[in-house]
Amino acid sequence: MREPHTDTTLAINIRQYCVADAIHTWALFFHTIRHVNIRDYSHEQVMAWAPDDFDLSVWQQKMDKIAPFIAEINGVIVGYADLQADGYIDHFFCHHQYQGVGVGKALMQHIFMQGQLAGIMRFYSDVSLTAKHFYQHFGFEVDKQQEVLIHDEKLINFRMIKVV
Repeated sequence: MREPHTDTTLAINIRQYCVADAIHTWALFFHTIRHVNIRDYSHEQVMAWAPDDFDLSVWQQKMDKIAPFIAEINGVIVGYADLQADGYIDHFFCHHQYQGVGVGKALMQHIFMQGQLAGIMRFYSDVSLTAKHFYQHFGFEVDKQQEVLIHDEKLINFRMIKVV
C-alpha cells in the first residue's frame, strides 16, 4: 500500500471516463469510505455503504451511466466525479491516500467549467457528513438534511445546492 501523499505540487490531470476505469473507481470508492468516511459514520454504516461483497457488474453499469471525470496523478486514478445534465453531482470521491493535495479542488473546478459550457446554472448533490464542509467551501448551501437507508443502515446526508 502506498503512503499518503503530502506533496501539494502534484500535477492533476482530469480526463473522460472509459469503461476500464470502473474497477478502479470501485476500489477508490470502497477504500475512501472505509478509511475517510469512517470518521463520521459508524462501522456498521460504512460496511453497508461499501460492502465486501458488492456486485461489480452493478458498479460497472452505474459508472458507464454516469460517466464520471477521472482525476489522475502520474497515471494513478486519485479521484472521480460526475456532472449530470440537470446539474446533479451523483458521485464525488477522492482517493484516501491523496486527501488534501488538490484532487477535490481540481475536480470541482472541472465540474464548474463543464457546467458553464453546458449552461448549467444550478448544481446539487447529496453530500455525506464527511464532504459537507468541502462543498460549503465551494459555495454550496444545505437545502435539507436527509436520512437514507443503505442495506438496513440509516445514514445522514445533506442535499446541497449551488446556484451560479
